[in-house]
Amino acid sequence: MGVVKTDCSDNQIKERDRESESVIEIFQEFQEALQGLDGFSNIFVLAFLHRLRPDQIGPLKVRPRRLLRKGFRLDEIPEVGVFAIASPTRPNPIALSLVKLLRIDGGRIFVSGLDLFNGTPILDIKPYRGDYRVEQYALAGWYQKLRDKAGSDI
Repeated sequence: MGVVKTDCSDNQIKERDRESESVIEIFQEFQEALQGLDGFSNIFVLAFLHRLRPDQIGPLKVRPRRLLRKGFRLDEIPEVGVFAIASPTRPNPIALSLVKLLRIDGGRIFVSGLDLFNGTPILDIKPYRGDYRVEQYALAGWYQKLRDKAGSDI
């Protein structure tokens, strides 16, 4: 239904720069579906992770290597199921991102905080609504332990 367009480098995307801007170009035949989306502050973006290596599709357990960039050693990172983390390694290469909607211009959706590479195919878009918010939540013990050690969200 669309594709990501961004000038951000792969490294900027991997670092999850929440301020970086991207454009989602919606194909002509789907642009009518954008009616009523303008005015929402945030949207969910579902995408196909088209650049995954074959070894990243299918594993059910991994060590979240993104934590290496936070200063953790590999032996400090537990092996966990991929459903317990936001790793791109998945049985099915589908991504979910919550981004800030900046504006819509024709078939182009301008967003910030999108963690998808240039050219990533977009599968669907949904508006964020207040009733999606969870006031009380819990974190898994392994995650909380690493978060406490990092001194911030990981």
